Amino acid sequence: MWETLKKCPRHLLVCEKSSFKSTNSRHSIHVQQHYFNYRVSVLIPECSALPQKIDSIIKDLGSYHLVKDVPLHKLVCEEFITTFLSKGSFYALSYSTRIDQDNAAALLPTGKLIISVDKDTYEELGLEGQSSRYSHKTPMRYVISMDLTASSFAPGGNRYKRVMWALAEKKPLKFDFLMAWNPSDDRRANLISYFSAYQLKEYQPSVAIKTLKDIECPVLQSSDLRATSAESCDAQEFFDWQGVVFNEIESENDSGNFLSTYCCPDPNIVVDQATLCTITGFILPEKIHLLLESLCHYFTEPKLTPWAVLAVHGFADSPVTWREDEHGFHKGGENLYSFVVFRNHDYWLQMAVGANDGCPP
Repeated sequence: MWETLKKCPRHLLVCEKSSFKSTNSRHSIHVQQHYFNYRVSVLIPECSALPQKIDSIIKDLGSYHLVKDVPLHKLVCEEFITTFLSKGSFYALSYSTRIDQDNAAALLPTGKLIISVDKDTYEELGLEGQSSRYSHKTPMRYVISMDLTASSFAPGGNRYKRVMWALAEKKPLKFDFLMAWNPSDDRRANLISYFSAYQLKEYQPSVAIKTLKDIECPVLQSSDLRATSAESCDAQEFFDWQGVVFNEIESENDSGNFLSTYCCPDPNIVVDQATLCTITGFILPEKIHLLLESLCHYFTEPKLTPWAVLAVHGFADSPVTWREDEHGFHKGGENLYSFVVFRNHDYWLQMAVGANDGCPP
């Protein structure tokens, strides 16, 4: 047993508290800079149905596309840059690529292209990059980053020509991409026409709404993140409890249950009902920010529950977590955050990553 426990990967959980009313609050930055999200969960205790405002946002999350066998140089050429990158926020993430084994790519809304490749591909491309932070003594993976909107990458320039030659001729790379575009005006149809030569399918995020009955909920105090008194639970205990609820694991600590002996931390109360909404897909940070604002505004009028939760899971095989911070899979690819929103407009922000990640910002 001890040998098995020693093999458990390291996980990192960072918790902080602040207020939405504070001028120093960083909640917007944390949401906007976590680019690639596949699942969003909203939990509201003492609630039988989603609030109308939140429901409206969920119904208007927008579509995303899966485009297959796209040559990477199509995201670098002048036409793409002028059509998309200069007229909105474009998100692209390679699909069904394993970040620790395969070549992978991501286009950030900032205009940065991130390519994570193995050693052989890196040497064949001949482009400047950095060895992966999670390589062994002999680097086996490299990360290539380029700003497609920088003046040094102007079409016709030497750097632009070299990158196009490397990606189109020297070592052509193709990926299936998840894509979404948040245009500055109504030009969404251009994405479909631009990639009309490739197999393309449009998707809508899937939404599942459940009413949980007689659920045990931890008692929290917004001012006491570490539970210095016995009157509330701390952030670590609450984070674990969230995982149990969002994954619908029983928490009755039944000795006959061989799947879970987890029980809700003390102190706790039994809530008659709670609404759990789970959204799955390629979900943009702009939409998540709207959900967070609506959840905060939910407490404008008095409510029975003292808190609600918004939790966001990033793609396990995304090349980045927040900003351009390199992400690795190791044994789980953990890459998530959650906001505990209190009715006094305070919040807890909890950010979790796995062994092959740096400290969240």
